[in-house]
Amino acid sequence: MQPAVRFKIEHEIKGRIRLSFVWKRFTVEQADALENYLLLIHGVTQVKVYERTADAAISYCPSQISRNDLLKKVKEFSFSNIAKGSETMPKIQTGRALNRYYKEKLTSKFLLHWGCRLFLPAPLRFAKAILQSLHFFKEGLSCLMKGKLEVPVLDAAAIGVSLIRQDIATAGSVMFLLQIGELLEEWTHKKSVDDLAKSMCLNVDDVWLCKDGTEISVPITSIKEGDLICVHAGGMIPMDGLVKQGEAMVNQASLTGESVPVHKEAGSYVYAGTVIEEGQLCFEVKQVSGDSRYDKIITMIEESEKIKSSIESKAEHLADRLVPFSFLGTLVTYLLTRNITKAISILMVDFSCALKLAMPLSVLSAMRECSFHKIAVKGGKFLEAAAQAQTLVFDKTGTLTKSQPTVAEIVTFNGYQRDDMLRLAACLEEHFPHSMANAVVMQANREGLSHEEMHSQVEYVVAHGISSRVADDKVVIGSQHFVFEDEGVIIPEGEEEKFASIPSQYSHLHLAISGRLAAVICIEDPLREEASKVIAQLKKSGFDKIVMMTGDNAKTAKAVAEKVGVDEFYSEVLPEDKAEFIRKEKAQGRTVLMVGDGINDSPALSEADVGVSISEGAQLAQMISDITLSGDNLYELVTLKEISKLLMKRIHSSYRFVIGFNLSLILLGAAGVLSPAMSALLHNSSTLALGLKNMTNLLDPSAENK
Repeated sequence: MQPAVRFKIEHEIKGRIRLSFVWKRFTVEQADALENYLLLIHGVTQVKVYERTADAAISYCPSQISRNDLLKKVKEFSFSNIAKGSETMPKIQTGRALNRYYKEKLTSKFLLHWGCRLFLPAPLRFAKAILQSLHFFKEGLSCLMKGKLEVPVLDAAAIGVSLIRQDIATAGSVMFLLQIGELLEEWTHKKSVDDLAKSMCLNVDDVWLCKDGTEISVPITSIKEGDLICVHAGGMIPMDGLVKQGEAMVNQASLTGESVPVHKEAGSYVYAGTVIEEGQLCFEVKQVSGDSRYDKIITMIEESEKIKSSIESKAEHLADRLVPFSFLGTLVTYLLTRNITKAISILMVDFSCALKLAMPLSVLSAMRECSFHKIAVKGGKFLEAAAQAQTLVFDKTGTLTKSQPTVAEIVTFNGYQRDDMLRLAACLEEHFPHSMANAVVMQANREGLSHEEMHSQVEYVVAHGISSRVADDKVVIGSQHFVFEDEGVIIPEGEEEKFASIPSQYSHLHLAISGRLAAVICIEDPLREEASKVIAQLKKSGFDKIVMMTGDNAKTAKAVAEKVGVDEFYSEVLPEDKAEFIRKEKAQGRTVLMVGDGINDSPALSEADVGVSISEGAQLAQMISDITLSGDNLYELVTLKEISKLLMKRIHSSYRFVIGFNLSLILLGAAGVLSPAMSALLHNSSTLALGLKNMTNLLDPSAENK
């Protein structure tokens, strides 16, 4: 076994330390392994490993891990330990290998091109150009065989004419610039997909292990192949497996693109990354590798890219439609001037390359930039819709309010004791984690109230509550509508006044046993500190109608709405009410962006032009949504709107530049001012320059919404 690596402290301030390892340099694999290890240390918030200098900069939270404990953990690191634990430890994808590969490939292409141009004899350069051109001729012929006159045909024609005229320099430059453009597009594409996948990887820390007929919460890293784990409604299936018990409807859209949930029962196979919409499953784990989840997200993103924005599709179609005009312009110029050089100058210039390269690069770069701001976008279509959105709909709980509400008060009925009711509520709610359920479980833990399993199978009723049995008693917990109207629960005689006096400023969870109210748990759901400022900025950014919708009572909803400054609010709404409101807005020709975090928000997220979920919310909402905010504040919404607007501005600006600049080249070529070689050089150079510009960040790095 390799010994632990040695290191020295280069620099440190509170919460951040830079270490220099006694190592000449790290390989890509070693740097990734070290970064993976450090990121999995509890309390470490950010890690940057520099493989060329064998350094590591570590940011950590002193309240979660002390400096000495951190250094002790680092001393325990060895590459052999990482290899040994890789089967159960999820791998962190850094993109380091990807970047190195493309940097080396780009460098080698530049060196090869200029080296051959400077040192290779003309006959060999001509032979090399012929060999290189075969690829472009094949693409062009393939288009013609399909009856299409598109960009590859134009590229092949320009290269072919140059070779016929023995203009090796022009042919070589055209092919070189086309190859560089393709390489840059491929690099940006893969880097964007890689960044998006990292930001969309939803870390599942704990799972329910089925053992001796009881569900036990255990860390996911302790799960082995063959273990039985249980997932309830709204939960993400963290690993591939074979269903042994239960029945459920599973949303597999992220993997297969199926729009409707798939029925799963004993004998069915389930896949990591899919989400249970209804029911629950107990399945045997068949694959525990952390890579499977990441790879499936990569697949999902690549599939979602097929849903291109209308402006991207417009660019592609326009590029192909302009090709015949380029040929026509070449022919007309020759007929009018009888000058082959002037005609070829037009052939060397087309609008297609820039349009087809610059637009996708703009969108992919914007998606990548969003991921830097902890915003995961699943397709260019949704950035375009976000830029155009006029109506913004917020769910209240977990979005405008903090994602960690707390228990403020517990009012008991029918002679029950407070601690017993909190213990029972926590036992039920821990199976279906959402913000209010987490508040109950955390309060029980803080008070040291043990809440081992004391009930039979639990049933989750979307947007309403939970139903189960304890001994011979039916127990329900949830909203007032669910408990009193759907379940027919009654208030114990003589306690009506007590019920009426419960503070209305709180959100309420109603617990009932055997048809009688047993307790009302008052949940204090404090507003996010930034909520009102964010709403004000969103109004300035282009939203002219901001709406809040909640299942809470009218008093609570009104109080929150007045504090944050929304234009409208709706209280005591059901999931279908939110979706119906969005349908009505869309029917009026408005583009709608919906922000939510719960299972009950899923219908509205699907109905909206852009569905935005909060990463702390339900996993089903995250999988259904088009965009996920994975940071810890709402300013990401302002950033999203700003990036999407700047993206549209950049694309329209690129359109104007492409049309104007290339039209100028065509006119100058037809007038004989520019030679074919110069036209090709200026055209391809401008295309490359525009592509590089469109790969830059849209936001000013110094301008942060803090």
